[in-house]
Amino acid sequence: MNISTLNNWLNSKECPLLISGPCGAESPEQLMATAKELSTLPQIALFRAGVWKPRTRPNSFEGKGEEALKWLQEVKQAYNLKTTVEVANASHVNLALKYGIDVLWIGARTTVNPFSVQEIADALKGVDVPVMVKNPIHADLQLWIGALERINNAGIKKIAAIHRGFHYYKTRKYRNEPIWKIPIELRTIFPELPIICDPSHISGKREYIKEIAQKALNIGFNGLMIESHINPANALSDAEQQLTPNALKELINGLEVRSNIASDDNTVNKLIELRKLIDEIDEELIDSIQKREDIIKQIGKFKKEHNITIFQLERWQEILKSRAQWADKRNISRSHIEKLCQLLHEESIKIQNEIGD
Repeated sequence: MNISTLNNWLNSKECPLLISGPCGAESPEQLMATAKELSTLPQIALFRAGVWKPRTRPNSFEGKGEEALKWLQEVKQAYNLKTTVEVANASHVNLALKYGIDVLWIGARTTVNPFSVQEIADALKGVDVPVMVKNPIHADLQLWIGALERINNAGIKKIAAIHRGFHYYKTRKYRNEPIWKIPIELRTIFPELPIICDPSHISGKREYIKEIAQKALNIGFNGLMIESHINPANALSDAEQQLTPNALKELINGLEVRSNIASDDNTVNKLIELRKLIDEIDEELIDSIQKREDIIKQIGKFKKEHNITIFQLERWQEILKSRAQWADKRNISRSHIEKLCQLLHEESIKIQNEIGD
């Protein structure tokens, strides 16, 4: 994708960049009061507010629509804050641009539908406006990439991704599972793509926002989108995940921002030294995996010659149990070793299947 950096199109040098504002624009008084407090934070790059709210069930607060866009104009004029809203169709795009919204974002429920994303992309042709794309509800990296590419193909070069977590059908600590490996893979594929974390939607509860925000910064995300409401207890949507502006200030001041590069020669040299040790260990691991696969091939040939099934449940259960015990003895995470065993076992089955064909 042909894109420009986040700092360039927001004209901000603050790190992390902060996007904040209420989940929904409920009234001009609510927006003005929230914006007044947030405008004192130097990290604020964009003031966000939901104007059209895609709700799961009817009769929930679904936003004030075009009327709220006028309120955002007033916020922008009063506090010199750039504004951003979620758009889900071409009509939303046209209205947002009509009222001078600075940045658009595409929500998770829209990203999941290529037809909707393409409709938005078509409405954006010939327009120079930044667009942020949230990950789809479910953990589908290709769907996320596809949405980003559709917007980019429309001629939009100022693009960012927003990581807001993924729906999980079981009850967990967070409202949405972060599955950090997916945005990390996205960054690996598109190194120049800015990625913003949305701790509010990942957490679902304000008490978890800071820990998620810190993890995102530790990984190297470019910014945070955190919901803030002047009176969260009375919010018409997502009350439990919104912070007061004062609570947001405390949270931001308490975050540790890490540098992407080492600060001095001693630090650089020490890091190089440690990485060399990792390289040596990794090479040994690969040698061991090669030896392991050689033995697996022998096992596969033996099973074929003696008409024995490839998958042996008792042996697999024995491996899982013994390797977990070995991990415990070495104070290594069981889940880490179990995942590694799963990968090795899947490759073992594949190799033996190829021999059996």
